[in-house]
Amino acid sequence: MDVVGVEGEAAGSAGGARAVPAGEWEREPNPSDSLRTFGAFVQALREHAGLSRAELAAFVQYSKHTVESVELGRRMPDEAFVERAEEALGNTGALRKSARHLTRGEAGLAAWFRRWARLEREAVSLCTYECRLVPGLLQSEAYARALFENRIPLLTDEQLEAQVEARMERQRMLHERPTVPFHFIVEEAVLRRRLGGAEVWREQLNQVLEHTSPRHVTLQIMPLEAEYHSCMDGPLRLLETPEGRRLAYSEGQESGRLIGDSKEVRVLQQRYDTLRSQALHPKDSRALLERLRGEA
Repeated sequence: MDVVGVEGEAAGSAGGARAVPAGEWEREPNPSDSLRTFGAFVQALREHAGLSRAELAAFVQYSKHTVESVELGRRMPDEAFVERAEEALGNTGALRKSARHLTRGEAGLAAWFRRWARLEREAVSLCTYECRLVPGLLQSEAYARALFENRIPLLTDEQLEAQVEARMERQRMLHERPTVPFHFIVEEAVLRRRLGGAEVWREQLNQVLEHTSPRHVTLQIMPLEAEYHSCMDGPLRLLETPEGRRLAYSEGQESGRLIGDSKEVRVLQQRYDTLRSQALHPKDSRALLERLRGEA
């Protein structure tokens, strides 16, 4: 679900359901003006202090790549980054004050996925079934990078970095919303696929185990030997809005569909609920993941 198309993310009105024309995903929005401005401010202060990106990275305890991403306006800095950068670059309070006005852009999200991504941030519950790849909210950076490197047509280095940044930024939801239930059902075959090589696969298994350990995140695996399967029509996502409305999202090659029709959503919810009873129990799913990790 998370490659510029796989988990690319749909557009369209909540009530309607339209596929975005092929190619529209390429018109990605730029990073927000506030992120660009903040990044330029960090870079100017760093250069004034006579520090390289690597040296600032050591001060803030983040990678050089993260520092670069913040300076280019591609990544939202967290509180720890701002505090440590403030101390390293003069402690004037300017970074703390400017960070209060940061707003997130949507760089790296496919056109058809942007509306769903916005709805996700406000949802009171989220459910995901995936049969193609590890859901984006659970992907390691190396796994996400391998996905985008396999994209056809090939992405430019800048596009690839924007996609990876967007994927990692979106994952913050899991940590920032600890009272919102996140439920995932993933095919066993997806977790056995060694995309990117053995090392990337091993890291991905560790990431899934880590991200699904909090109480508000649940993972069930659909075993290879399952005789019954209610979601053979493909990947599916469901959410509930704060107003109690239920919406669904379906995605395919170069398109996505946001589904608001209550009858259609009800059918998809029934399929998902049935699949939950067909998949392995969360404890058994975790045990299977640990066995897979032991094989890595």
